[in-house]
Amino acid sequence: MELPIDHFRLLGVNPTTDLQSLLRTLQQRIDRAPDQGFTQETLLAREELLRASADLLSDSSRRQAYESDLTALAGSGPTLMPALDVPTSKEVGGLLLLLEAGQAFESFELACRALQPPQTPALGSTREADLALLAGLACLAAAVDLHQQRRYEASAQTLQQGQHLLQRMGQLPAIRQQLSDELDGLRPYRVLDLLSRNLTAQTERAEGLTLLEELVARRGGLEGFGDPSMGAEEFQAFFKQIRAFLTVQEQVDLFSRWAEASAAADFLASTALTASGFAQRKPERIAAARERLEASGQDGLQPLLACLHLLLGQVDKARSAFEQGATPELKRWAEQQSSDSLAQLCAYCRDWLARDVLPGYRDLEADPDLEAYFADRDVQAYVEQHDSPSERLPAPAENAFAWNTGSAPVSAAPASPSGGFLEQEDEDEQWDWDGTDWLENLREAWDSHGPASWMERMPQWQWHWQWPSRRTTTGVAVAAGVALLAIASFVRLRSPAPGPGRTPIAVQPVAPPAVPIKPTAPVKATPAVKATPAAEPSLPLREEAPSEVQVQALLEAWLDAKAAILAGKDSRIPLEVLARPSQLDRLASERDADQARGETQTISTDITNLVINERDTNRIAATVGLSYTDQRLNAKGDPQGEPSKMELRNLYVFGRDGGIWRLVSFQKAP
Repeated sequence: MELPIDHFRLLGVNPTTDLQSLLRTLQQRIDRAPDQGFTQETLLAREELLRASADLLSDSSRRQAYESDLTALAGSGPTLMPALDVPTSKEVGGLLLLLEAGQAFESFELACRALQPPQTPALGSTREADLALLAGLACLAAAVDLHQQRRYEASAQTLQQGQHLLQRMGQLPAIRQQLSDELDGLRPYRVLDLLSRNLTAQTERAEGLTLLEELVARRGGLEGFGDPSMGAEEFQAFFKQIRAFLTVQEQVDLFSRWAEASAAADFLASTALTASGFAQRKPERIAAARERLEASGQDGLQPLLACLHLLLGQVDKARSAFEQGATPELKRWAEQQSSDSLAQLCAYCRDWLARDVLPGYRDLEADPDLEAYFADRDVQAYVEQHDSPSERLPAPAENAFAWNTGSAPVSAAPASPSGGFLEQEDEDEQWDWDGTDWLENLREAWDSHGPASWMERMPQWQWHWQWPSRRTTTGVAVAAGVALLAIASFVRLRSPAPGPGRTPIAVQPVAPPAVPIKPTAPVKATPAVKATPAAEPSLPLREEAPSEVQVQALLEAWLDAKAAILAGKDSRIPLEVLARPSQLDRLASERDADQARGETQTISTDITNLVINERDTNRIAATVGLSYTDQRLNAKGDPQGEPSKMELRNLYVFGRDGGIWRLVSFQKAP
């Protein structure tokens, strides 16, 4: 057998050790033989190999020749390594010395090979017993080494291999139990390792999900305490980190399966369903989330149910649920947003989506844009299909409405005063989009007489609704709410600072999510500065109508800041002036995952072109071409694998709130 080690390392000395130190080390190694239960035959073979190495290194001429051979071997390339040829009678002693030298994984592999046919020793022989003991000890040590290197899955595979070997031999039950305990303790690290891999690694991710389910089952659910190796706080911190690596559908599936035994899982399932339904414009998922919350019977959920009713177009139910369940603190906050009840609901719903629903999914990037949500044809069709007949709007006067029953659903907002959502019949009249009196009349009509009356207060207009034939109070309310959201200066909706009752991302095992939001002082918008073509782009970006150059400067600043964070450095520009919280949370999760693996990333991104596709007062969408490279580095700063190089084409969305433009979301451009 060839041992992958040289005489110096076998003895435990270095090439500069003098003769006296060498002999002293030899005697210490002989006197301190392992006492784990090896037979005298193996310990004697170990001693003979140590003496043989010491004899060679004590002879100056032989030592000089050996050192020359090692130097020549090192210069021949990294593929050739020194090795010692050990006779079969002493191979177990040699493997024991290899383990003592810190080469546990190599010792384990060679021991496994020696226990496989045709080299298998005689059943019940002392050699078989010593090899099995050596394999078990080397397996444990190798798993620890791999764990310290953050190679969690490799560590687990080594432990499993050792388990199978010892089970096949039917020996060493105590060591087999140690291997099992180590494997159990490694489970959370394996879950993190497997789920953090690319979505294309389907086999590994599926194994990670299986391990996660086993871990939760052993605990007795998310709130369980059946795992003594992981306390409640430790598990919540672990689970918060894991969620960032799960897709929204994976979360829906997992939490739904755990919901029967876990109130926390039931609530998280409803949250994931809401996120999926809103981002993918599938109201039926939001309806399923509402049914889950209603069936849970927990107190304090009415404001959340109000949001779900609103997203399903059930405005009256939303108002009622919010009025019944909102705390005085939450109502005061809502009143600060607007005097209009629908606008208050929209403000709370948007804030809830932005902070508690949409963040925390690996594959989800969505802006809590209610206008865009209600403008979706699938959403409009769902709302119309599920309206209750008792809530249908009585037919209005013919001179006030002209219903076009065969056309497509109404769009979210007027494209112009004379087309689309509204049609102007008297071309001599001019629509005042920012007229205060018109807006005040609209608010008064909505509050006093319901959603239909505000249109009748405009006698100089004929309103042509492009809506399906069934006319309902709910449908008109949703469309009117969308119009309110779309009109400039109607209401400034802002996101409050996290309050005392925010629904946390981490699992709260027993208490249902409270919903009050701490009131904050209104945010005053900074006066906008007119963009000039020659002006240097500055940050934060406050221009009312930024140019492509200024938008590109904002995006470049964000990409540079993101690269700095993932490289383990600090951004030179405060992140909060570059992107909204959803993007900052996603960046923080990615950095946390890298830190858990002891890695950093070196990223270079160059913008090759940028074209603004859509623009309004508070939203800009731009298609951007990127030249992208990245390289992962380990804790020592050494490259991990080959660098990635690619050309990307992404769609970036920027939003303006508080007078500042920030990145809202991005996705692959169609």
